Amino acid sequence: MSIIKNSVSFHPKKKTIVTVGTFDGVHRGHQKIIEQLVTKAQEKECEATLLTFDPHPRKVLQPDAPVALIQTLEERAKTLAKLGLTHLVVQPFTRAFSQYSAKKYVQEILVNLLNVEEIIIGHNHRFGKNRTADVSDLKRFGEQFGFSVTQIDAEALNNISISSTKIRTSLKEGDVAMANAFLGHSFTLSGKVVEGKQKGRTIGFPTANIAVASVDKIIPKQGVYAVRVGIKNKAHLGMMNIGTNPTVNGHQTSIEVHVFDWSGDLYNQTLEVALLNRIRDEIKFDSLETLKNQLEKDKESIATAYKTLPL
Repeated sequence: MSIIKNSVSFHPKKKTIVTVGTFDGVHRGHQKIIEQLVTKAQEKECEATLLTFDPHPRKVLQPDAPVALIQTLEERAKTLAKLGLTHLVVQPFTRAFSQYSAKKYVQEILVNLLNVEEIIIGHNHRFGKNRTADVSDLKRFGEQFGFSVTQIDAEALNNISISSTKIRTSLKEGDVAMANAFLGHSFTLSGKVVEGKQKGRTIGFPTANIAVASVDKIIPKQGVYAVRVGIKNKAHLGMMNIGTNPTVNGHQTSIEVHVFDWSGDLYNQTLEVALLNRIRDEIKFDSLETLKNQLEKDKESIATAYKTLPL
């Protein structure tokens, strides 16, 4: 999959089958759209193309209430690459771009730059200045400029529509299992390992302190989580604490990971941590010894629950 960081730099060799959106999380509903996109592109001998936006439009249009991202652009690209997409085209989202009329957007971006043959969109797609245009407008433009429009209904899980908003809510509530079910893959946190207070190693539970790279990334509810950690192309089981470490009178929120069956220096390495489940709240214990006993129980329960490490 090629990644084009600006739509003006995109020069497709063939006609394209296009879908459009931020696709934050690349959840199961998004995957259904991409699956149909790739199939149509193969049938028509076109190039399967996703047009996305960076930064997230809400960050530009509502700077006082920025959205918390399920995935950074880099994480989205990594997930999308596994789905058979040909091109990921990034349109820089600016105030000026947000003022494009629906017709200007369709003609200049979709037709002139992306060379669209067909556009596949979700059930609630809106576009143009103030998002006033909808699927009926898009079909009208399709007749004018010579492309077709296919609309996909909402994907549902247990009769609940999947949306990035519902996934964010699940993560904020600590319901990682529900978030992962909506996503169709594990929610991840990525960041560089930085130096911490090194209290964990004094009780036999050394931790890697993760500095999440993006300030826009959503951080799930505080607590202890079962996790999968990628180190040197190998997956390891582990547990992660998101919180303030109240037992040692901590105040600042940190993200600390203890990796099972691992010994070695991880400083300055970038780790990807996949959250599998939330196992308990963060607790202030009476002593480090009591904390150690609880950590041993946590480790045993996680190791028992995940004898086969999920992909």
